[in-house]
Amino acid sequence: MPENDSNRNMLLALDIGNTSIHTGLFIDDHLTATWRVGVEAERTADEYGVSLLNLLRTHNLSPNDVSACIIGCDVPPLLPTFQEVALNYFGIEPLVVGHGIRTGVRILYENPKQLGADRIIDAVAAIHLYGPPAIIVDFGTATVFDAVDNNGDYLGGAIAPGIGIASEALFSRAAMLHRAQLERPPNAIGRNTTHALQSGILLGYVGLVEGMVERFQKEIGPGAKVIATGGWAEQIANETTVIDIVNTELTLTGLYILYGLNSGS
Repeated sequence: MPENDSNRNMLLALDIGNTSIHTGLFIDDHLTATWRVGVEAERTADEYGVSLLNLLRTHNLSPNDVSACIIGCDVPPLLPTFQEVALNYFGIEPLVVGHGIRTGVRILYENPKQLGADRIIDAVAAIHLYGPPAIIVDFGTATVFDAVDNNGDYLGGAIAPGIGIASEALFSRAAMLHRAQLERPPNAIGRNTTHALQSGILLGYVGLVEGMVERFQKEIGPGAKVIATGGWAEQIANETTVIDIVNTELTLTGLYILYGLNSGS
């Protein structure tokens, strides 16, 4: 990467989830680098701060190169920690995605304060990138479905256990079942325990996605694009035709868009 030009805008976007922090660095309007850092309950702001500085150094950047920061956080106890990181390590007061932030989207959820930040961030990104109507499927700790209607209004959605935690619960509670690599089995009808687990978990989640998308489309109406994001998006998309677009950086892109809407940049 070339040396930093002081006229370039560098935005640090932090998507803080239950199991990982997805971090993106935008230089001007380009997503230049992304990283994932695991969430650890006992980790301090200093430890997270040092981790971020080390990641920046891999691109020959220092904290002084970062000119702005935006945080989307679905783990409320972690928000003060990362606000402290932004202030102490980057000298920046971060913009926090929350109730009252300008989104450009009318939210029809009964209680918007109950919405996780990532759900609105993903909806904003989907509308700006692909237009309404849209169905967003985010494969994270939970598998989350969100619906945007023809007018670009956020309607709500559905939440199911994520593939990771569902399979972990199964492995830990069923004495006769061993851990299996979650990859495509040769057939839906498994002829051994490994293939049976792969079919039930991986193809079972494909069935979940197909069924929920069909129900959403009946309620939204025809023409909704189905956008998948999150860690399992590509693997699930390979097994079904109902997913139109895979964008694993959808949430980071949404954070970038929201920063622009709320900073005047």
